[in-house]
Amino acid sequence: MGNPKAFLEIHRQEAGYRPVHDRIHDFGEVEQTLSTRERRLQASRCMDCGVPFCHWACPLGNKAPEWNDALYKGDWELAFRLLTSTNPFPEFTGRICPALCEKACVLNRFNHEPTTNREDECAIIEGAFREGYIQPRVPAVRNGKTVAVIGAGPAGLAAADALNQMGYTVTVFEKNEAAGGLLRYGIPNFKLNKAVIDRRIRLMEQEGIVFRYGEDVECAAIISQPTGQADAVVLATGTPTARDLPVPGRQLKGVHFALELLAQQNRLLAGADIPAAERISAKGKDVLVIGGGDTGSDCIGTAHRQGCRSVTQIEIMPRPVEGPDDPQNPWPDYPRTLKTTSSHEEGCTRRWNINTLEFLGKDGRLTGVKVLEIDWQPNPAGGRPLMVEKGKPEVVKAELVLLAMGFLKPEHPEYAENVFVCGDARNGASLVVRAMASGIETARRVDEYLRSTK
Repeated sequence: MGNPKAFLEIHRQEAGYRPVHDRIHDFGEVEQTLSTRERRLQASRCMDCGVPFCHWACPLGNKAPEWNDALYKGDWELAFRLLTSTNPFPEFTGRICPALCEKACVLNRFNHEPTTNREDECAIIEGAFREGYIQPRVPAVRNGKTVAVIGAGPAGLAAADALNQMGYTVTVFEKNEAAGGLLRYGIPNFKLNKAVIDRRIRLMEQEGIVFRYGEDVECAAIISQPTGQADAVVLATGTPTARDLPVPGRQLKGVHFALELLAQQNRLLAGADIPAAERISAKGKDVLVIGGGDTGSDCIGTAHRQGCRSVTQIEIMPRPVEGPDDPQNPWPDYPRTLKTTSSHEEGCTRRWNINTLEFLGKDGRLTGVKVLEIDWQPNPAGGRPLMVEKGKPEVVKAELVLLAMGFLKPEHPEYAENVFVCGDARNGASLVVRAMASGIETARRVDEYLRSTK
């Protein structure tokens, strides 16, 4: 700990976002960066606590005090080595992670100015690429065994990376035309530039991992050993089924799942040739986003960049508490408080306790949505609160509705003992950092299994 008084003398400084009037006209990353001097000052604020709750809160077990100290002292290479000892892809988490570690930071409890761990780790890994610290790590010896990874999302990539470094010959099967999963086909470019993913995939290929695209391996096929010569299979297919809203009018043209819009927009930016008749566009339209999570927020930002007339976001659950503290999840747990994203800042009407009753249309096209304000009351029998109607139905004008209500946890058949399920496919939809941690843990289980079957 180079400066024991830094947390008292230096305030938290975030890099912030590009101005709204500038960023809504393109899909470039909205987050800015601090200067090297400012970044080192922010790293100096880490207190090197006796009990590092940041380390406890991070699913990857990142050692933030150690690499923050190295960053503050200007030893960027050491900071990189420490960071990547637990985190295989800091360039992803450094951009899109909600930073569980920061909410658990002692400074967050002390004065609600936690260390800027997420931005610090992004600065470290980008510095490492820039300075040439990152080179292909080709295993010196292969152990003669092969592993097939089904799915190239964050869980599958983390598992493949770990297994490759253990000496296994790894092939990744991906149904889409490129790797990344929801990193590529769910998260907008204004949060994660896809060149960042491409850079990492090129490195993994140089390290010996083989990627096979356009191959959709079904669960039934996995049971009958689709991978031929593979000694083990890692199933990392995510949660592909979005939660639907089967109310009257669902079939109207203009009602889409959120990922239909987000994936298509990312493909268009990548140069895909999508016929105009098949394109989903918010241009000139009143847009209604149903669902209050991060996916809904991404739809808002995308709609603005497509030139929408207005955006409204509704959520069936109550409005979260405001401020830094959550009485239901006190520090060091993650507070479920009201979150305002960069997309919300760009303009959005937000409403809570709103239930969707019906999609309205004319000549097969969506024109509005009938909704009703509701309230939640305690259930006398216990369990989930009861939804009670409040007020009268109203119509929200909309020509485009995006369903962003989460994803259904997949159900799996019983697989052979050499098939391992990880990430969202195993645990249900969650964070990228948790998917990566699951992929690493699954790689360890695969290794233990294959070592025991010699």
